[in-house]
Amino acid sequence: MSLDTDILLVGAGPTGLYGAYCAGFRGLRTVVVDGLPQPGGQIAALYPEKEILDVAGLPRVRGRDFVAALLDQAGQYNPEYLLGRQAVALGRAEDGRPEVTLSDGSVIRAGAVILTAGIGTFTPRKLPAGEDYLGRGLSYFVTDPDAHTGQNVLVVGGGDSAVDWALALEPIAKSVTLVHRRSAFRAHAASVTAVSEGATRIVTDAEVEALSGEETLRLAHVRVRGEERPRLFEVDSVIAALGFVSNLGPLTGWGLQLRGRSILVDSRMRTSLDRVYAAGDVTEYEGKVRLMSVGFGEVATAVNNAAVALDSELTLFPGHSTENS
Repeated sequence: MSLDTDILLVGAGPTGLYGAYCAGFRGLRTVVVDGLPQPGGQIAALYPEKEILDVAGLPRVRGRDFVAALLDQAGQYNPEYLLGRQAVALGRAEDGRPEVTLSDGSVIRAGAVILTAGIGTFTPRKLPAGEDYLGRGLSYFVTDPDAHTGQNVLVVGGGDSAVDWALALEPIAKSVTLVHRRSAFRAHAASVTAVSEGATRIVTDAEVEALSGEETLRLAHVRVRGEERPRLFEVDSVIAALGFVSNLGPLTGWGLQLRGRSILVDSRMRTSLDRVYAAGDVTEYEGKVRLMSVGFGEVATAVNNAAVALDSELTLFPGHSTENS
């Protein structure tokens, strides 16, 4: 298959979906590619039931509902989605336009490419102890909170996911224990305060040393720094929210200027390659803040600068969405 489009967005997470809206608003034909079988990125794949609290104007919204709203917003302009296909190679068409080859052999020629790949492909960081219990009480994310109703749950980690899941499960679980290997948490301060004031039992300076049980998980052995023997916790489930190991995959071979696992961009969200932009968590620049709301601003910047690059008669400012209402 061969396609021609104005804008190709590589990544169908929240930033990419909002980019599809921005491009459609400017009247640009848009294709969105993602290696996952469904749009929504990590939120749809791993956290569909998790509440998102830091999007402007939405005090709290469930992950799957937020993705559905983004799809609805972009859908009015009919972007084309190519899912379950990874962008593997970047070349140039005869006229100099970017030409992206997908994992199924499809070729897409675009006026501009915008990389909204988030953290790239992501693999959960493994819990060193008890991997044998994966699927038998051990999990790395929560897809159905109700499955933990009435359970003794032990959450491992100190970031936003760990603290947020402890808070979310507290009202429905029999008990929640939060284990973190450090004394201070990396999660949002407000969330840390909330979990500290709630019913969750917090164990810091500690690590899960072993898991045990016959057919299913029954005990978590937790080693607390300075204590001679491990503490034993009766558990029905352990959620190891230890973050993810990210990988940009084929993008590392495209000739982009990188800093670690991030793509360097300028104030227009341009990368080091002509007509290739980037936005969202995949980008890096001085003062970068990795929040979804920041990604939305970045992809709006990328789309509108790309629009001007494609047609010099266009203005950078797209107009307000309320002007035609």
